[in-house]
Amino acid sequence: MAAMLRDAAPRRRAGRVVPTLFALMALVAFLSLGTWQIERKAWKETLIDTLERRLSAAPTELQPQQRWAGLDQADDEFRRVKLTATFVPAAEAFIYTSGSAMRSDIAGPGYWIFALARLASGGRVVVNRGFVPEARRDPATRTAGETTGVIDMVGVLRWPEPRGLFTPTDQPQSNLWFVRDPVAIAAAKGWGEVAPFFIELESPQPPGGLPRAGPLKVNLRNEHLHYALTWYGLALVVAVMFGFWLRNRPPRGEIPSL
Repeated sequence: MAAMLRDAAPRRRAGRVVPTLFALMALVAFLSLGTWQIERKAWKETLIDTLERRLSAAPTELQPQQRWAGLDQADDEFRRVKLTATFVPAAEAFIYTSGSAMRSDIAGPGYWIFALARLASGGRVVVNRGFVPEARRDPATRTAGETTGVIDMVGVLRWPEPRGLFTPTDQPQSNLWFVRDPVAIAAAKGWGEVAPFFIELESPQPPGGLPRAGPLKVNLRNEHLHYALTWYGLALVVAVMFGFWLRNRPPRGEIPSL
Protein backbone atom coordinates (compact mmCIF):
# COMPACT_ATOMS: atom_id res chain seq x y z
CA MET A 1 0.00 0.00 0.00
CA ALA A 2 2.74 2.46 0.99
CA ALA A 3 4.71 1.60 -2.16
CA MET A 4 1.69 2.34 -4.34
CA LEU A 5 1.24 5.75 -2.72
CA ARG A 6 4.95 6.57 -3.19
CA ASP A 7 4.67 5.69 -6.92
CA ALA A 8 1.50 7.77 -7.35
CA ALA A 9 3.04 10.99 -6.05
CA PRO A 10 5.65 11.41 -8.88
CA ARG A 11 2.99 10.56 -11.43
CA ARG A 12 0.70 13.28 -10.07
CA ARG A 13 3.57 15.80 -10.17
CA ALA A 14 4.43 14.81 -13.77
CA GLY A 15 0.77 15.07 -14.65
CA ARG A 16 0.82 18.72 -13.59
CA VAL A 17 4.17 19.72 -15.10
CA VAL A 18 3.49 18.72 -18.70
CA PRO A 19 0.12 20.51 -19.07
CA THR A 20 1.53 23.55 -17.27
CA LEU A 21 4.48 23.80 -19.65
CA PHE A 22 2.21 23.34 -22.65
CA ALA A 23 -0.19 26.04 -21.42
CA LEU A 24 2.68 28.47 -20.75
CA MET A 25 4.20 27.92 -24.19
CA ALA A 26 0.84 28.40 -25.89
CA LEU A 27 0.15 31.52 -23.81
CA VAL A 28 3.53 33.07 -24.65
CA ALA A 29 3.15 32.21 -28.34
CA PHE A 30 -0.35 33.70 -28.65
CA LEU A 31 0.61 36.85 -26.72
CA SER A 32 3.71 37.29 -28.88
CA LEU A 33 1.71 36.92 -32.10
CA GLY A 34 -0.87 39.41 -30.87
CA THR A 35 1.82 41.94 -29.98
CA TRP A 36 3.49 41.43 -33.36
CA GLN A 37 0.18 42.23 -35.07
CA ILE A 38 -0.13 45.43 -33.03
CA GLU A 39 3.36 46.41 -34.19
CA ARG A 40 2.40 45.58 -37.79
CA LYS A 41 -0.71 47.72 -37.40
CA ALA A 42 1.40 50.73 -36.40
CA TRP A 43 3.80 50.08 -39.30
CA LYS A 44 0.92 49.76 -41.80
CA GLU A 45 -0.73 52.96 -40.59
CA THR A 46 2.55 54.85 -40.96
CA LEU A 47 3.01 53.44 -44.46
CA ILE A 48 -0.54 54.39 -45.49
CA ASP A 49 -0.08 57.91 -44.14
CA THR A 50 3.24 58.30 -45.98
CA LEU A 51 1.79 57.08 -49.27
CA GLU A 52 -1.28 59.28 -48.99
CA ARG A 53 0.85 62.37 -48.33
CA ARG A 54 3.20 61.68 -51.22
CA LEU A 55 0.49 60.78 -53.71
CA SER A 56 -1.60 63.84 -52.84
CA ALA A 57 1.28 66.33 -53.00
CA ALA A 58 1.80 68.59 -55.99
CA PRO A 59 4.31 67.19 -58.51
CA THR A 60 7.85 68.54 -58.51
CA GLU A 61 10.41 68.58 -61.31
CA LEU A 62 12.20 65.29 -61.83
CA GLN A 63 15.75 65.52 -60.55
CA PRO A 64 18.39 65.85 -63.31
CA GLN A 65 20.39 62.79 -64.30
CA GLN A 66 23.45 63.72 -62.25
CA ARG A 67 21.38 63.56 -59.06
CA TRP A 68 19.69 60.21 -59.67
CA ALA A 69 22.30 58.32 -57.67
CA GLY A 70 21.33 60.36 -54.62
CA LEU A 71 17.68 59.38 -54.75
CA ASP A 72 16.59 56.84 -52.15
CA GLN A 73 13.72 54.38 -52.42
CA ALA A 74 12.64 54.81 -48.80
CA ASP A 75 12.52 58.60 -49.08
CA ASP A 76 11.53 59.15 -52.71
CA GLU A 77 9.33 56.30 -53.94
CA PHE A 78 5.74 57.32 -54.71
CA ARG A 79 6.66 60.98 -55.03
CA ARG A 80 4.86 62.73 -57.86
CA VAL A 81 7.09 64.32 -60.48
CA LYS A 82 6.72 66.16 -63.76
CA LEU A 83 9.01 65.74 -66.73
CA THR A 84 9.32 66.57 -70.41
CA ALA A 85 10.41 63.73 -72.66
CA THR A 86 10.08 62.04 -76.03
CA PHE A 87 9.21 58.36 -76.39
CA VAL A 88 11.67 56.34 -78.44
CA PRO A 89 9.72 54.75 -81.34
CA ALA A 90 9.02 51.01 -80.98
CA ALA A 91 10.96 50.80 -77.70
CA GLU A 92 8.36 49.03 -75.56
CA ALA A 93 8.27 46.07 -73.19
CA PHE A 94 5.22 44.14 -72.00
CA ILE A 95 4.95 43.28 -68.30
CA TYR A 96 2.18 40.82 -67.51
CA THR A 97 -0.27 41.77 -64.76
CA SER A 98 -3.51 40.40 -63.37
CA GLY A 99 -4.50 43.68 -61.75
CA SER A 100 -3.23 46.38 -59.43
CA ALA A 101 -3.86 47.05 -55.75
CA MET A 102 -3.33 50.77 -56.38
CA ARG A 103 -5.33 51.09 -59.59
CA SER A 104 -8.99 50.22 -59.02
CA ASP A 105 -9.69 50.95 -62.69
CA ILE A 106 -7.52 47.99 -63.71
CA ALA A 107 -9.15 44.56 -63.79
CA GLY A 108 -8.40 41.27 -65.48
CA PRO A 109 -5.23 40.05 -67.17
CA GLY A 110 -3.23 42.38 -69.35
CA TYR A 111 0.09 44.18 -69.66
CA TRP A 112 1.89 47.24 -68.40
CA ILE A 113 3.54 49.03 -71.31
CA PHE A 114 7.07 50.04 -70.34
CA ALA A 115 8.41 52.56 -72.84
CA LEU A 116 11.83 54.14 -73.20
CA ALA A 117 11.82 57.94 -73.10
CA ARG A 118 14.51 60.57 -73.71
CA LEU A 119 14.32 63.41 -71.24
CA ALA A 120 14.58 66.96 -72.54
CA SER A 121 17.00 67.64 -69.67
CA GLY A 122 19.20 64.68 -70.65
CA GLY A 123 19.23 61.01 -69.78
CA ARG A 124 16.84 58.16 -70.39
CA VAL A 125 14.05 56.90 -68.20
CA VAL A 126 11.59 54.03 -68.52
CA VAL A 127 7.95 55.10 -68.30
CA ASN A 128 5.08 52.79 -67.44
CA ARG A 129 2.61 54.25 -69.92
CA GLY A 130 -0.24 52.26 -68.43
CA PHE A 131 -2.38 49.17 -68.86
CA VAL A 132 -3.65 47.39 -71.96
CA PRO A 133 -6.00 44.37 -71.83
CA GLU A 134 -4.61 41.03 -72.95
CA ALA A 135 -6.53 41.20 -76.23
CA ARG A 136 -4.99 44.60 -77.07
CA ARG A 137 -1.32 43.75 -76.67
CA ASP A 138 -0.63 44.11 -80.39
CA PRO A 139 0.16 47.81 -81.09
CA ALA A 140 -1.74 47.45 -84.37
CA THR A 141 -4.97 47.22 -82.33
CA ARG A 142 -4.35 50.55 -80.61
CA THR A 143 -2.64 52.79 -83.14
CA ALA A 144 -4.55 55.81 -81.84
CA GLY A 145 -2.47 55.62 -78.69
CA GLU A 146 0.84 56.17 -80.47
CA THR A 147 2.35 59.47 -79.39
CA THR A 148 5.23 61.37 -80.95
CA GLY A 149 7.12 64.53 -80.21
CA VAL A 150 7.89 66.22 -76.93
CA ILE A 151 5.38 65.45 -74.18
CA ASP A 152 4.86 67.03 -70.78
CA MET A 153 4.12 64.26 -68.30
CA VAL A 154 3.14 63.83 -64.69
CA GLY A 155 3.88 60.57 -62.93
CA VAL A 156 5.05 58.81 -59.79
CA LEU A 157 8.55 57.59 -58.98
CA ARG A 158 8.72 53.81 -58.57
CA TRP A 159 11.65 51.48 -57.91
CA PRO A 160 12.13 47.97 -59.37
CA GLU A 161 9.99 45.36 -57.65
CA PRO A 162 11.69 42.24 -56.25
CA ARG A 163 11.23 38.90 -57.97
CA GLY A 164 9.13 36.52 -55.90
CA LEU A 165 9.85 32.87 -55.30
CA PHE A 166 7.05 31.81 -57.67
CA THR A 167 7.41 34.57 -60.26
CA PRO A 168 7.59 33.08 -63.77
CA THR A 169 10.79 33.41 -65.76
CA ASP A 170 10.91 36.39 -68.11
CA GLN A 171 10.75 35.68 -71.83
CA PRO A 172 12.89 38.36 -73.53
CA GLN A 173 12.61 36.59 -76.88
CA SER A 174 8.84 37.22 -76.74
CA ASN A 175 9.22 40.67 -75.16
CA LEU A 176 7.29 39.35 -72.16
CA TRP A 177 8.28 40.15 -68.58
CA PHE A 178 6.85 39.39 -65.16
CA VAL A 179 8.70 41.85 -62.93
CA ARG A 180 8.72 45.63 -63.26
CA ASP A 181 12.48 46.10 -63.35
CA PRO A 182 13.44 48.86 -65.81
CA VAL A 183 17.19 48.32 -65.49
CA ALA A 184 16.98 44.58 -66.27
CA ILE A 185 14.57 45.20 -69.15
CA ALA A 186 16.76 47.95 -70.61
CA ALA A 187 19.83 45.73 -70.41
CA ALA A 188 18.07 42.83 -72.14
CA LYS A 189 16.67 45.05 -74.89
CA GLY A 190 19.84 47.07 -75.48
CA TRP A 191 18.32 50.39 -74.46
CA GLY A 192 21.53 51.59 -72.85
CA GLU A 193 21.81 53.23 -69.44
CA VAL A 194 18.49 54.20 -67.88
CA ALA A 195 17.39 55.68 -64.57
CA PRO A 196 17.40 53.26 -61.58
CA PHE A 197 13.68 53.96 -61.17
CA PHE A 198 10.71 54.12 -63.50
CA ILE A 199 7.85 56.58 -63.86
CA GLU A 200 4.28 55.44 -63.27
CA LEU A 201 2.45 57.71 -65.70
CA GLU A 202 -0.60 59.65 -64.49
CA SER A 203 -1.09 61.97 -67.43
CA PRO A 204 -1.56 62.69 -70.23
CA GLN A 205 -3.92 59.99 -71.44
CA PRO A 206 -3.15 58.98 -75.03
CA PRO A 207 -5.71 59.35 -77.81
CA GLY A 208 -7.92 56.25 -77.84
CA GLY A 209 -7.33 55.63 -74.12
CA LEU A 210 -4.68 52.88 -74.44
CA PRO A 211 -2.31 52.36 -72.78
CA ARG A 212 -4.47 53.47 -69.85
CA ALA A 213 -2.52 55.76 -67.55
CA GLY A 214 -3.95 56.87 -64.23
CA PRO A 215 -3.26 58.08 -60.70
CA LEU A 216 -2.33 55.67 -57.94
CA LYS A 217 -4.64 55.35 -54.95
CA VAL A 218 -3.75 53.93 -51.53
CA ASN A 219 -5.83 50.80 -51.03
CA LEU A 220 -3.83 48.73 -48.57
CA ARG A 221 -5.62 46.30 -46.27
CA ASN A 222 -5.14 46.97 -42.57
CA GLU A 223 -6.73 44.14 -40.61
CA HIS A 224 -3.94 43.77 -38.07
CA LEU A 225 -6.14 44.84 -35.14
CA HIS A 226 -8.57 42.02 -35.97
CA TYR A 227 -5.69 39.54 -36.11
CA ALA A 228 -4.27 40.85 -32.82
CA LEU A 229 -7.60 40.46 -31.04
CA THR A 230 -7.84 36.92 -32.39
CA TRP A 231 -4.43 35.96 -30.97
CA TYR A 232 -5.12 37.68 -27.65
CA GLY A 233 -8.48 35.93 -27.51
CA LEU A 234 -6.79 32.56 -27.95
CA ALA A 235 -4.35 33.47 -25.15
CA LEU A 236 -7.33 34.24 -22.91
CA VAL A 237 -8.96 30.92 -23.78
CA VAL A 238 -5.77 29.05 -22.86
CA ALA A 239 -5.52 30.89 -19.52
CA VAL A 240 -9.18 30.27 -18.64
CA MET A 241 -9.08 26.59 -19.62
CA PHE A 242 -5.87 26.06 -17.67
CA GLY A 243 -7.47 27.76 -14.66
CA PHE A 244 -10.47 25.40 -14.85
CA TRP A 245 -8.14 22.45 -15.17
CA LEU A 246 -6.18 23.48 -12.05
CA ARG A 247 -9.38 24.08 -10.14
CA ASN A 248 -10.61 20.56 -10.82
CA ARG A 249 -7.31 18.90 -9.93
CA PRO A 250 -7.11 17.19 -6.55
CA PRO A 251 -5.36 19.40 -3.99
CA ARG A 252 -1.63 18.80 -3.75
CA GLY A 253 -0.89 16.06 -1.25
CA GLU A 254 -4.40 14.68 -1.26
CA ILE A 255 -4.42 10.91 -1.72
CA PRO A 256 -7.21 9.61 -3.91
CA SER A 257 -9.35 6.89 -2.34
CA LEU A 258 -8.47 3.32 -3.29
